[in-house]
Amino acid sequence: MSPERIEKLLKQVAAGEVSTTEALDKLRDLPFSELAHTTLDTHRELRQGTPEVVYGAGKSVEQLVEILDRIFQSHQRALATRVNRRKARAVQEALPEANYNSLSRLLTLGDRPEAPAQPYAVVACAGTSDLSVAEEASQTLEFLGHRVERLTDVGVAGLHRLFDKLEKLRGARVILSVAGMEGALTSVIGGLVACPVIGIPTSVGYGVSRGGETALHAMLSSCASGVAVVNIDNGFGAAMVARAIMRTDPSE
Repeated sequence: MSPERIEKLLKQVAAGEVSTTEALDKLRDLPFSELAHTTLDTHRELRQGTPEVVYGAGKSVEQLVEILDRIFQSHQRALATRVNRRKARAVQEALPEANYNSLSRLLTLGDRPEAPAQPYAVVACAGTSDLSVAEEASQTLEFLGHRVERLTDVGVAGLHRLFDKLEKLRGARVILSVAGMEGALTSVIGGLVACPVIGIPTSVGYGVSRGGETALHAMLSSCASGVAVVNIDNGFGAAMVARAIMRTDPSE
């Protein structure tokens, strides 16, 4: 349950529009809700500003349906990551209101908040092969109510493509740089802007790229200041860090 919903409920109780018994019933699932296979953290949005997100890989269709339905009942929205097409189709049969994106592998329920024009995040993607991770990050941020500007296929093999987007890069509150191979894009962006840059290494690349390890090590070794790095292919994790930055007033 969001802080806004709880505040509204308390005002209704104070005004005599809702009884204390009814209010207690609405708050029954705080701070957690127990299912046969899962203990849902329904208090997370109050603590962190974002409801619990479901990691879809490894869960059965039945588990996903029950978990997502319970989260939706509590928060009026729900998000699951890393859901394959087969599971997504089965979940949508049980929950027709669910939306699925096969590129990002995100499954969502509920409407996303309207994003303000400012501030915005930039998700810069080195190559088309990195798009699934870039879209996981972009769509997660959009689901949480943030504006995202996408820069696609702007890797260092054609650096002039990135320089053409400098105005957009320098207007961002935070930049997520998604790259595989040698991961050089993150250092380049980090040397061009004043805002925080989050590097997302991907498992794209040949031979010694070693499933993203080379990109990860390169980003961790970046000589550009103000660069942080998440795990390989972790678009969701980067989006959550970016959200925390977006919610912070830079004037404070």
